[in-house]
Amino acid sequence: MPKTTIFESILLPRLRNIEPEAQFTLTLPIINSSSGRRYYGKVGTTAEKDQYIGEVESLKAIGSAAPGLAPRVLVHGVAGDPGEDASQDGLGRPYFISEYKGIASLTDEAGATLGKRMATELHAHRSPSGFGFPVPTFCGATRQENGWYETWEDCYSAMIGNLLASLKGKRMFTEMCNKGEEVRIRVIPYLLGSLSVEPVLLHGDLWSGNVGTDQVTGEPVIFDPSSYYGHNEADLAIARIFGGFPRSFFKTYHMHLPKTEPIEQYELRADLYELYHYLNHTVLFGSSYAGSALKKMDRLLRECP
Repeated sequence: MPKTTIFESILLPRLRNIEPEAQFTLTLPIINSSSGRRYYGKVGTTAEKDQYIGEVESLKAIGSAAPGLAPRVLVHGVAGDPGEDASQDGLGRPYFISEYKGIASLTDEAGATLGKRMATELHAHRSPSGFGFPVPTFCGATRQENGWYETWEDCYSAMIGNLLASLKGKRMFTEMCNKGEEVRIRVIPYLLGSLSVEPVLLHGDLWSGNVGTDQVTGEPVIFDPSSYYGHNEADLAIARIFGGFPRSFFKTYHMHLPKTEPIEQYELRADLYELYHYLNHTVLFGSSYAGSALKKMDRLLRECP
């Protein structure tokens, strides 16, 4: 009799709670049911527990704000030995099972729908607690500590500061860290301090690799979030950096949610929000992104008093 794998011992009992009469074939992360349904299942290591919790809480928040826009989480938790549920604070392997969506590239039509849904649903979903998020989330492998802040200025400054802290002490990044601190002291208060914005739910890592078109319905799908509540314009930053979004997305988005006043500072705010992702990519992948981060800093420091 074949030995039960750790994935089977954790995922199969939860799947049988969903479909008691079905048989399942695990070709992870995709799980096929004899009923014809398909699921997406993941099991992590103990060290990845916070990352799983952050992704699950992000998906749940998006599901509440914009039902169907992201895959729905069906079951999640932390499994101890031998696969029984442990407390979220206990030791064990994190897991979750969500609905599976076959996803293709974002089409022009789906891009327009995504722009509308983000503007009218996701970015209309306000936080009751301020700027931030209740648990840490991960943008790539970078841990975002989150917590709660009364102002967007303080929240975003803390986010940039977290990245700079990861680069400090490395000689090749001394200039970047010094200019980054100057951005925190001068630019962030200038551009964000007087903004009148609500803390709304963001995907947090909205690049073309995390969006697509449902192959069955033709509707847009977003996934792999690192959510927090912040200024809606910050969610558009990485979409601009790496492309892959049709013009219909941005056009429809701003048709339903106009640029924040003062509009004349929109491009500078865009540079500031893009800076976060250039810094994060420097943390994750090294000096190849440092030049782009420095160019953003130089422009911001030149244009802001």
